[in-house]
Amino acid sequence: MTNHPRIAFIGGGNMAEAIIGGLLSCGYPISRCVISEPVQARCDFLHAKYPGLCILSGSDANRLAVNGSISSADESSDASAAATVSLQVNATNAQELSSLAAADVIILAVKPQVLRSVVVDLAPALLALQPLVISIAAGIETSAIARFMAEGGQDSQSSTLPPVIRVMPNTPALVLEGAAGMYATADATAEHRQLAESLMAAVSKKVCWVESEGLIDTVTGISGSGPAYFFLMMEAMEEAGVALGMDRETAKALTIQTCLGAAKMAQSSEDDLKTLRVKVTSPQGTTDAAIKTFEAGGFRDLVQKGVAAADARSRTLAKELGGSKL
Repeated sequence: MTNHPRIAFIGGGNMAEAIIGGLLSCGYPISRCVISEPVQARCDFLHAKYPGLCILSGSDANRLAVNGSISSADESSDASAAATVSLQVNATNAQELSSLAAADVIILAVKPQVLRSVVVDLAPALLALQPLVISIAAGIETSAIARFMAEGGQDSQSSTLPPVIRVMPNTPALVLEGAAGMYATADATAEHRQLAESLMAAVSKKVCWVESEGLIDTVTGISGSGPAYFFLMMEAMEEAGVALGMDRETAKALTIQTCLGAAKMAQSSEDDLKTLRVKVTSPQGTTDAAIKTFEAGGFRDLVQKGVAAADARSRTLAKELGGSKL
């Protein structure tokens, strides 16, 4: 791997954009990134926001992004098929196209429902080039991705599957404040893991590895779905303030800042979370009254059940989305 591996993003949605934006803000060369995106309106948006970024669309775009050339994208494609590839780059389309090279890293950032067809189509290139494959598609296990590659690569000269790293990011990555859980297949080297971690660290303040892929479902329950839990808590606090006579904007502002301040205290303090709570809960005081009310209402049990429900749903989706019907 080079210092700046060439990265091909298959799918240009919000999370892919967040990763690209984070990488560029860290000084990653824009010339080392390429996106394949089927929706023209999304291509136009990305082109306007990131001038100079190579954005491909068209029937051969995924293979072109991975292989780096139209001819190797599909040796059986004729000129008319190759012509269906359209580029959205800066002023020098021809120069950008001629400078494309095979990708070192493939980031699968498509919807889970289409991942199988995408991987099957890319399989010959993936088996031939052996790039690092990083999947941020929710719910698809690495074993399913391996099965998709084997299915599409049946006629390939190589039967060796490339290493796969599965990532469960979360939406705060969109503001470079994400948390991500990661799992690597056994054939991923320490270099592969370090590379994947450095890429995700561009948008995630905390990156955690799990050694069992099943724990990715737990990551989903904690951090993947977690932002919504805090939004719900903040929504309820805002509504409580309004119910007690406060105007909504003030209630919202105080709630958000309180959440942000508490998170920063927890992040910077050497105390554990329980100790932090106890320190701000004076016996018989106002906070104590609120905490006792939460506890009496089964707050902890509700949180436990909610996280467990998200974990269970993630496992169910993995079975559904990784099946042969995709």
